Amino acid sequence: MGQSSGYYTTSVVQFFTVVSCLLVVSFSESVAAYKNYTVGDSLGWFDTLEKPDVNYQKWADSKKFSLGDFLIFNTDNNHSIIQTYNFTTYKLCDYDDALENDTIQWSAADPSSTAPHPISVAVPLLKEGMTYFFSSDYDGEQCNNGQRFKVNVTHGQGLPKSLQDPSEDAPAPNSPDFGSDDSAPETIVPANFDHPIEEDSDKNEASGSESIYFDAKFNGFLMLLQIVCIFFKL
Repeated sequence: MGQSSGYYTTSVVQFFTVVSCLLVVSFSESVAAYKNYTVGDSLGWFDTLEKPDVNYQKWADSKKFSLGDFLIFNTDNNHSIIQTYNFTTYKLCDYDDALENDTIQWSAADPSSTAPHPISVAVPLLKEGMTYFFSSDYDGEQCNNGQRFKVNVTHGQGLPKSLQDPSEDAPAPNSPDFGSDDSAPETIVPANFDHPIEEDSDKNEASGSESIYFDAKFNGFLMLLQIVCIFFKL
């Protein structure tokens, strides 16, 4: 009777250990999923003359960006979206002299518009390393008034297949040189890249600090489950 009870107890423990190990795999994949980040959260993409509370560098510093993630720019047609891998172009807030292979204009401003209308632009992160964003119109006024930020893109899971197929119709900027050399390996943006996946949208994040705090606790939980798996040699 005692042996039967002991066997039953052991079986139950092993069952829950198996379930825990499966949860580790499942949650680990979920944590590593590609993400969408809404630039500036509810403030959108504007300069401090229009939105005095914006601080895009502070916003960016609270996030972790990886290949395949998307940046969602919510703005209007009086603000442009410029992405560059060239620090000099970013520093000058001017892409007039930028090379075609290191800078791309995702959205142009329309200074002649008397009735600005909202626009939303999804920008994929396609290259590891430093990437710079700014609004260059009005002689750099918007950029110099806070509409700029830089991010460091890590490898993460690497680019999804939908962003890997090259297309001659859509050349993208080359990777930046972080110093004075203008050369950079070639990167291609597929003509029909996937748009962001709604389930991983950053719009539900209360703040960067809360997200970091949650990740730390959750990663600790996963580590504990992994130790249990190792202990039972499953």
